[in-house]
Amino acid sequence: MKSTTEPKNILITGCSSGIGLNAAETLAKRGHRVIAGVRRESDLQALRLNAALIPVLLDLDDTQSIAAGLDRALSHTGGRIDALFNNAAFGLPGAVEDLSREALRAQFETNLFGTHELTRRVIPVMRRQGYGRIVQNSSVLGIAALPFRGAYVASKFALEGLTDTLRLELKGSGIEVSLIEPGPITSRFRHNAEQAFLRWINVDHSVHQDAYTAQLKRMRKPGPAAPFTLPADAVTKKVIHAIESPRPKARYPVTVPTYVFAWLKRVLSTRMMDRVLLRASGGGRR
Repeated sequence: MKSTTEPKNILITGCSSGIGLNAAETLAKRGHRVIAGVRRESDLQALRLNAALIPVLLDLDDTQSIAAGLDRALSHTGGRIDALFNNAAFGLPGAVEDLSREALRAQFETNLFGTHELTRRVIPVMRRQGYGRIVQNSSVLGIAALPFRGAYVASKFALEGLTDTLRLELKGSGIEVSLIEPGPITSRFRHNAEQAFLRWINVDHSVHQDAYTAQLKRMRKPGPAAPFTLPADAVTKKVIHAIESPRPKARYPVTVPTYVFAWLKRVLSTRMMDRVLLRASGGGRR
C-alpha cells in the first residue's frame, strides 16, 4: 500500500533480517526511498537482489564504517535524511556476575554507542532541512528488567534515557524523536543472542550452569519461544506511524508483555514487580 504522505528518504540500520528487513521492504513499497544498512558484505550482496532497496555497509561497532555508510546514504538522497530508524542491536544473555567489562562494552558498542554516533551525525543533516524523524528501536527490556539479561537491559535502559533527553533537547527543531518498545518478535534475535552468549559467557565456571542449560534450550527452540510473539510487521506498523504521522508518539509499545509490564511498573511496588518479573522469567530459566 502506498503512503499518502510525500516520499521520504529513510535510513534503517540492521536490515539483514527480522524487523529491519521487514521495515525496509514495507516502507519501500509505500513509495519511500530506503537506505538499508547492514554490517556484513554477504548481507550487502543479498540485499542488492532487491531493487527496491539501496543497501549500504554500516557497522555500528566501527566509526569509519558509520561515517562511510552515512556518506553513501547521503550520496543516494541528494544530501537528505528525512527519517532514521535505529534498529540494529543484539542481545547478550548471561548473569550480571558473569559479564566481563569487555562483554558489557561489546553490548553497549552496538546497542548504544554506535546508535548514538550515527544519530549525532544525522542530526545536523536534519537541522539543515528543518525536519526529521528519529525512531529508536528499544525493547520491553528497556522498561522492565529480567534476570540473565542484564547487559541487554542496561543498554536499552540507557537508550531510553538518552532518547528521552534528546527528545526534550530537540523540541522546536522540527525533529521528532520516538521510541519503539517491542516484546517478543519473530526474528533471528535468539540465534544471534546464542552466538553472543557462547562468545562471552564462561558457562563451565559459573554457578548458574543449570539456568544456562535451560536458556540455551530456549534459544535453540524452533519457532516462537515466548508467549504473545508477533511477526516483525507488528513493529513496522508502529515505525510507519512514527515516520509518516503529522503527530508521532513519543513511545510505541508492541506486544502484550510491553503493555502489561509498563502498566504493572506504574502500579506495583518494586518488590511486587520483582515477584512478577521473576515468575515471568521462570526464575531466570526462560
